[in-house]
Amino acid sequence: MSLPIANPSRSSGRLRRFFLRLIQITGIVLALAAAVAGGLWWYFHPSCERSDGIVYGQRSGADLTFSMVKPAHPNGAGVILMVSGRWKSRPESFDLWVAAPLLRRGYTVFPVAHRSQPTASVQETVADVHRAVRFIRHHAADYGIDPLRIGVTGGSSGGHLSLMLATRGGPGDAQAADPVDRESSAVQAVAILFPVTNLLDLGTSTENAGDGGPPRSFREAFGTEGKDPALWPKLARELSPVYHVNGKQPPIFILHGSADTLVPLEQSEWFREAAAKVGAPAVQLVVREGKKHGWLSIVFDLRLFADWFDRYLPPRA
Repeated sequence: MSLPIANPSRSSGRLRRFFLRLIQITGIVLALAAAVAGGLWWYFHPSCERSDGIVYGQRSGADLTFSMVKPAHPNGAGVILMVSGRWKSRPESFDLWVAAPLLRRGYTVFPVAHRSQPTASVQETVADVHRAVRFIRHHAADYGIDPLRIGVTGGSSGGHLSLMLATRGGPGDAQAADPVDRESSAVQAVAILFPVTNLLDLGTSTENAGDGGPPRSFREAFGTEGKDPALWPKLARELSPVYHVNGKQPPIFILHGSADTLVPLEQSEWFREAAAKVGAPAVQLVVREGKKHGWLSIVFDLRLFADWFDRYLPPRA
């Protein structure tokens, strides 16, 4: 009995077809990957005009500055973005991708920087961001925005500063010599990430030293008052948004990870509960299960902020 003899040309043809198909598939995958990468790059680099180094005040002998990023098609509303983490700030640390969802919806974005702690205390920084809002509102016509359609956003300490504006923002000093200081520091909508809301009770935070004092890594951030055990409780309450909730505060959106140990989820929950008790406007808390103090897909979650501002910063009739 004779055995069948393999046809070399047939095997070679199959091999060629296999490699051609593999090359085709690889080409398609690479083309799709390039298209996705190009689409993402396009989305996070919207067409806009950017002006840096606008001075809104001074602190410790240095200028306080913000940038103005105007989209290609402004909708007449402005969003102040707190460039702040650990109550430290550098104007150059602002990245355009953070504001991309807002710019694509037409919001003029104002990244506001402040002096970093401990050069400036947290309480001084709170005063300075109030000044920033007043300055931007005073020049609203120059920036092409409606002074009654200003939102604020930020994360962590930037979220804390945003909530200090939300709960304590209000009329300026009508008798002030500087017209900027006569303006209101109130904002009309807030969308933030994992904010510090209660410095008097740090709860389960890894920053809780258990001595009733400031966060363990920020002992120098609150000046001499923060170092005095007798003065700290009053200062901590003054700087805690949870103790200043009120019925006139703007609608607030909070995004927080359930596994955050630096600023635990309870900080946002306490704020929401306190706001509900006084009948404050909407405080919506969205929880990302298993996420810590920041997560990779947060860049896509920022679209929720744009949705919130669309809802609460609409054009006036």
